[in-house]
Amino acid sequence: MNKRFTRVLATSIAAAALVGSLGACGKGSASASTEGSNEITMWTHNAGNPDELKAIQGIVDSYNKSSGAKANIKVQAFPQESYNDSVVSAAAAGKLPCIVDIDGPNVPNWAWAQYLTPLKLSADISKNLPSTVAKWEGQTYAVGYYDVALAMLARASDLKAAGVRAATIDKPWTKEEFQDALTKLKALGKWQYPLDMGTAGAGEWLPYGYSPLLQSFGGDLVNRDGFQSADGALNGDKAVEWANWFRGLVDQGFMAKKSGKDSTQDFLNNKSGLLYTGSWAADKARTALGKDLVVMPTVDLGNGPKIGGASWQWGVTSGCKNADAAMDYLSYSLKPENLAAVAKATGTIPATDEAAALLPAFAEGGANRVFMEFSRKFAVMRPETPAYPFIATEYGKAVQDILAGADSKTVLDKAVKAIDANIKSNGGYKR
Repeated sequence: MNKRFTRVLATSIAAAALVGSLGACGKGSASASTEGSNEITMWTHNAGNPDELKAIQGIVDSYNKSSGAKANIKVQAFPQESYNDSVVSAAAAGKLPCIVDIDGPNVPNWAWAQYLTPLKLSADISKNLPSTVAKWEGQTYAVGYYDVALAMLARASDLKAAGVRAATIDKPWTKEEFQDALTKLKALGKWQYPLDMGTAGAGEWLPYGYSPLLQSFGGDLVNRDGFQSADGALNGDKAVEWANWFRGLVDQGFMAKKSGKDSTQDFLNNKSGLLYTGSWAADKARTALGKDLVVMPTVDLGNGPKIGGASWQWGVTSGCKNADAAMDYLSYSLKPENLAAVAKATGTIPATDEAAALLPAFAEGGANRVFMEFSRKFAVMRPETPAYPFIATEYGKAVQDILAGADSKTVLDKAVKAIDANIKSNGGYKR
């Protein structure tokens, strides 16, 4: 993972505290914005990310100068590490701003706590990448400007030397082909471990990166029919099979139990032959490797390739006294040129084809267009339930225990027990 994406994911896991703290604040206690009608405030986590913050500020400045602006938008940026704490504190005091950004998988939690109001936009979001639109109980609560996509990176020269075909979007590697590829790459003797799957990662990387592999086996983080239990999904036969397979990659010497801190740089320094990463690493890898770089889809482990969906998105708080202006600004911000500006600044996948057409790398035939195709074809939303932050934490613990060599079934049963107890203690996360 690169530094920026590590920051992006880190906040999600901190949001696990929201499950408890939201309840402590009292559902709906945030509904008391004190903003005036002529100025509304927008909070963002981007204080430590100057490129994205500059792009966001550019959209705000453009809106504020437009003849149709219904209010003056004021940006307040927080360091990502303290962002969720700031939201919780403001909610407890009834002082949330009108507009907030939210990491996509946490939107149902905030909606359940009545922090957010359903979006009523004039912009057409039906053509957005599905993973950039956050819904709960049939209503849309947030929309994002971009997403990212997981993939496999390799050198064409290494694959050729090992006699391994490059996987394609129409013909990804099967589990058996993946095993064969790793065996052949290891036999080249070039690397201590031919595969790097970012096993030094923590926080939201663990569910984001590895639950799609679980889902490709046929398991899941929770039963999605009602989201009331993880039993059978996270500890059933398919889940145990995934866990044993994942740990088996370590046991066979294919990957390190704990990788280096910067998997992308290690790959570029030729410390690995195959990198499980995502669109955030592509530009750097392409600059370094040129035409030798191969971008491949993730592995089909039985139920097709899967990748995580959703990144940072924008919502309007339930206590906003000028929700009409907030909705108007968000609608304005979704213009193709605005989406393109943010995607260019962040190196992310623009949310619409219209925006992608403005960026050569993501336009039809562009070098990064494949990531947009991965997102459309393979993305699975992390469970759209208020319980997600807690589920993510428990799954992360399970992944680390499995990598450390603990018994898979025992570890997964423990996670299921904790998740089900949390859901029950919160009344099933019903309104």
